[in-house]
Amino acid sequence: MTPATAARTREAILARAMDLASVEGLQGLTIGRLATELGMSKSGLFGHFGSKEELQLATVREAADRFAADVVQPALAEEEGEARLRALCERYIGYLERRVFSGGCFFAAAAVEFDDRPGPVRDAVRTGVGAWLSLLERNAAAAGVDDPKQLAFELHALGMAANSGARLFGERRSFARARAAIARLLPPG
Repeated sequence: MTPATAARTREAILARAMDLASVEGLQGLTIGRLATELGMSKSGLFGHFGSKEELQLATVREAADRFAADVVQPALAEEEGEARLRALCERYIGYLERRVFSGGCFFAAAAVEFDDRPGPVRDAVRTGVGAWLSLLERNAAAAGVDDPKQLAFELHALGMAANSGARLFGERRSFARARAAIARLLPPG
């Protein structure tokens, strides 16, 4: 297999793994299940990751990269502070609303699944969510918000509530509600 073919195969594996994990959890991800779904041999898939934990970690990293590409990178075009904070929030809610993954927000599912399970996978999920919260907090501080950490918490919580409302209750208006609440929280622009 050429390096380019191996990279494409790994990319296809991780795309399917992220989608499955958003619905069934990272614990439900198995090399056997993915091999069957992708029409690969177990040994062929195992060669890309080596263990279930390595597959889980690679899936979390890939989900973080997807989030960064869809939400963070486009918002970085805005000036740091209030403008970027607004762009981050709009991109975040839009990301959730588009249902990038079948099960909704990958990190919402992974955080609930691994919040009480110590180990490298929990650490990777925590790092991903923590980086998002830190980014919100930095931009809230640059916008002159009195309590940037509190605002970051509230903005993240509104996204999680919108995701949950849409997934659990089928309430598509959850995203409009989150946008309205975010607009009330952000400094006047």
